[in-house]
Amino acid sequence: MPRFQRPTGTLDVLPEEQPYWAHVRAHTVRLAERAGFARIDLPIFESTSLFARGIGTGTDIVEKEMYTFLDKGGNSLTLRPEFTAGVVRAYIENGMRVRPQPVKLYSIGPVFRYERPQAGRYRQHTQFNMEILGDQDPSADLEVMLLISDVYAGLGFKRLSFQLNSTGCPRCRPGYVEVLKAYYQQHVDEVCDDCRRRLKQNPLRVLDCKADQCQPVIAAAPRIGDYLCDECADHFATLREYLDLLQRPYTLNHRLVRGLDYYTKTVFEVWAEGVGAQAAVCGGGRYDGLAEALGGPPTPGVGVAAGLERIILVMKAQGIEVPPLPAPSVYLAHLGPEARRETVRLADALRRAGVGVWLSFGERGLRSQLREAGKRGVHYAVILGEEELSRGVATVRDMEGGEQVEIGLAELVTWLQERTHP
Repeated sequence: MPRFQRPTGTLDVLPEEQPYWAHVRAHTVRLAERAGFARIDLPIFESTSLFARGIGTGTDIVEKEMYTFLDKGGNSLTLRPEFTAGVVRAYIENGMRVRPQPVKLYSIGPVFRYERPQAGRYRQHTQFNMEILGDQDPSADLEVMLLISDVYAGLGFKRLSFQLNSTGCPRCRPGYVEVLKAYYQQHVDEVCDDCRRRLKQNPLRVLDCKADQCQPVIAAAPRIGDYLCDECADHFATLREYLDLLQRPYTLNHRLVRGLDYYTKTVFEVWAEGVGAQAAVCGGGRYDGLAEALGGPPTPGVGVAAGLERIILVMKAQGIEVPPLPAPSVYLAHLGPEARRETVRLADALRRAGVGVWLSFGERGLRSQLREAGKRGVHYAVILGEEELSRGVATVRDMEGGEQVEIGLAELVTWLQERTHP
């Protein structure tokens, strides 16, 4: 028989890793809900055309990374590679425009991208995202930026930095794209094959190329900030004014364009140390034309997405500890069939009283059971044999100090409840 292994680019989250996951989930959800974001859960797969139209056919995600399949009805479906297109689809389909605007939504769950696995990046990974739909005020951009910054700061991240840029809008971007293409035509023999292809299909993406040979060309490329229309320039200036007012540091990164076509105006990333060299741990931006591209009414929007695997990887690299998950605090050991029946009854009564219990299985000696109790990390071991049962008592051992006391069976549940509840 072959030994099965998890698919390439996936992760088994083992029990000892769960405290990190529980802590990060609870922290992100708490901050989002405190700021008025409501949870929305979406299908794991959507129509392929939703992502092709929303993300853009010239992007690496659509061309190379999507998990696409035909269902039994012949429909082309895709495992979601990101959340925003689905959130906007749900906003349109469910008539959220009639609600008080803006609508604030958050999601958390798996996304799927067929890409080369690397530190903190998997083909199936868990993403947390926040979206503000229905308002184009720069303060909405500011809010998602501050919230995601607070997420990382609250988790104990150190040495964070914002990378910030504006990619303009459909009015001013085409002029810049023509300038960029003209510049690249002078250097077409110096760049990689992917950049030559992107120059025809999605010119802005040449600025995001990671190939070493392209870096000198990118560094000298025209800057989009010099070609913004008045509206985009004012929007960007106001956002920067807010960040300066709050003394939130950021770095203008003129090559930052993100990997999705729907972005307009603001784009940003949060960089942190701890994943090799300093690298992005999350990103987001504004997408004012996405709802229209998906067949809905004009609806401005801004959002941010963060991968939980990458968050946890950096937390470990920076030595950030998390609280343990709740675990049983009482171990029930038994000697003899009658005592075993009584421990089954006690386990049920204690759990109903809110006390975590580990019930010993099988027929083993007392020493073996107590050894297991020590490994389980419980506070108390309750020992019940035929002799204790005949007297209506149980022996309770403090596993830290080693002291033992006898407690009447009638009082045992209350006695343990008082000592194990905070």
